[in-house]
Amino acid sequence: MTQVLSHQNAPFIVFSDFDGTITTEDSNDHMTDNLGMGRDNRRKGNLDVLEGKATFRDMFKEMIESVSSKYSFEHCREIVKKNIKLDPGFKEFYQWAKSANVPVVIVSRYAISSYCYRACAQFAHGLVGISGMEPIIRSIFENLVGEQAAAEIEIVANDVDTSMGSGPGQWTIKYRHPESGFGHDKDRCIEPYRRLSPKPTLFFCGDGVSDLSAARSADVLFVKVKEGTGNDLAKHCTREQIRHRTFESFLEVKEVVQSVVEGKVKAEDVGGL
Repeated sequence: MTQVLSHQNAPFIVFSDFDGTITTEDSNDHMTDNLGMGRDNRRKGNLDVLEGKATFRDMFKEMIESVSSKYSFEHCREIVKKNIKLDPGFKEFYQWAKSANVPVVIVSRYAISSYCYRACAQFAHGLVGISGMEPIIRSIFENLVGEQAAAEIEIVANDVDTSMGSGPGQWTIKYRHPESGFGHDKDRCIEPYRRLSPKPTLFFCGDGVSDLSAARSADVLFVKVKEGTGNDLAKHCTREQIRHRTFESFLEVKEVVQSVVEGKVKAEDVGGL
């Protein structure tokens, strides 16, 4: 059966990680560092993934369960709402992309923020009624691109399993691709577009170990770098000689993508090793 793609006629498509890329801090890392196993153990897990000693799927599940074993899902959601901020440049980037008919697809490894992101989009469309979600809508959506625009963004993410409840020790991660060592293999979201003819120009924005599977997938790879973090994706790309362009703000992404779309710059000329 032929797969129906949402943007199969688009000449340009931007895929982006959410946590730590669109947000200024990764919500999963924030929770793990402050509520779970702690920063040192988390960083050891990240480095084990980079060095091939562990899979991201197993490491991330351990991270999440170090938090979920002690705290309810609702408590973690409130922590994210209170502490996680958004890249102020993303709004201008998204508004330009929409005006230029360039689709933006969010591919997230998931934790609390991507759950809120998807649930609020459904709420905005009137598909579900979720008690207490108004503050989340304001903090995650309206501060980002506005409620209506946020409801239109395509999101491909893992999920959370609350089948046993949402209290401490009851909820956990539910992987999109549990058979994959990545848990959510982001390349699988991009790969069908690479096989199209004519093939669209594909952009990907990421920052960490959850983005390793997508590092070679796009025509242009943007890698976010932030002071005080491991900058794991940037290190991986340098070590593996993967062409990429580092950035600190989505305003930089907008400038480059716009130049490629307008034919001022060739995709293959963006970035370096």
